[in-house]
Amino acid sequence: MGSHDIVGLFIVLGTAVILPITIIFLALRGKMASERNRKEIILAALEKNADIDIEELVRKMNKPEKLLKEKLLEKLQWGMLAFILGVGMIGYGIYLNCNLVGGSTDPLVSISIGLVLLAVGIAFLANYQIGKKMLAKEMEAEERNLRQA
Repeated sequence: MGSHDIVGLFIVLGTAVILPITIIFLALRGKMASERNRKEIILAALEKNADIDIEELVRKMNKPEKLLKEKLLEKLQWGMLAFILGVGMIGYGIYLNCNLVGGSTDPLVSISIGLVLLAVGIAFLANYQIGKKMLAKEMEAEERNLRQA
């Protein structure tokens, strides 16, 4: 095993194992700190004013949940982005294949990544179209509730 192999092994381990674990740890730690702060705020409010409506306080402190329409539009946005990137990567792979002399794997890698992105984009776009049809009544009810509030 050469020194390049060991360095490559560390890069793969760092990227595939340590990085995701670190990201999850930091996200959970931030969420726990946020919950701890919320608890302290509620306890302080109770100590100062025992007659406070806790349910209303918690409702005001909660981040408002995204509407169905916003969630669907986010899927449309990600679908379009992945679709366009996929088409671009496939085009880039074809361009590399036409301009390279010899057997390079770069065009195949680019085309493969492009096909994956294209499939993900199509899945998001299909999810948007199906969700828009299935959730039309729920979205109308949400809009009515927002207008009344």
